[in-house]
Amino acid sequence: MARTKQQQPESNPSLSIKSVTKSSVWDIQENDVIRMWEAACKDAEVKENVKHYLQIFKSAFFIEDLRDDSASTRKSFENRGYKVAMIKFDDNMKFTWGIKKRPITRVTDLTYENIRHITATQLLEVIDRNFGGGWDSLSQSVQDVIQSGFDISTTTLPKDRLHKKGGMYEKKVEDGYEVLEVTKGGWVEAIFAKLKPEEIKLRMQLRSGDDDDYDEDDDSDVIVEDNYSSHDEEDEEVDGPNDDDITEDNYSTMMDLGSDDDEENPELIDFADE
Repeated sequence: MARTKQQQPESNPSLSIKSVTKSSVWDIQENDVIRMWEAACKDAEVKENVKHYLQIFKSAFFIEDLRDDSASTRKSFENRGYKVAMIKFDDNMKFTWGIKKRPITRVTDLTYENIRHITATQLLEVIDRNFGGGWDSLSQSVQDVIQSGFDISTTTLPKDRLHKKGGMYEKKVEDGYEVLEVTKGGWVEAIFAKLKPEEIKLRMQLRSGDDDDYDEDDDSDVIVEDNYSSHDEEDEEVDGPNDDDITEDNYSTMMDLGSDDDEENPELIDFADE
């Protein structure tokens, strides 16, 4: 199945060392890291807390301290995709770092911090690399991370019925979903993914009966969470592939992608410092 080439996210020049977080750090590239540290070399607070700020960058970048600053060492790191730069606070405090963005190529690379910083196409490419097992092959913790940033729905149909005109596949694509097809014998599981919209504040006017205290000009803001349901009402559970009269309606399946009772744990998937 053809997929578009992954694109690097654009740099975010508005970020600085003091404003970057473990989420927004995924918006920048190696050259941004160098620029931000060079700009902060005269900041006494940064100088005193180098380890603290460095840990934030290490959540999205490999940062190696090159104790041997020889030309051959630099060349070795550059050949492996690192950007090499000297960060100098003063004559007694300077570092030569090799910096490289952490790739997101496996499902175990996905975290609550980076999940909204990839596209639906990139997400499905990562899922496709997971031994081709489809959605059920992912652990619950990985599914939770993915669903924190994307609307996900699935259906399994006979291969010759999946692309039926006017069916679920066509409707999802028209609605902006990217789709991954996982072949399972004569059947195909389609995994649909679409980035969830950011939470927005909506003005809500609440009125109960003839409440005299009701004020149409009440400007109270209420956070409305996106509770998009991935279920399609017309899709029913698949009982098996042996029925001679197979239709999309009586054989398509939709997974229940509602949240579990357990609270999301942002530490479920994390990187180990290299």
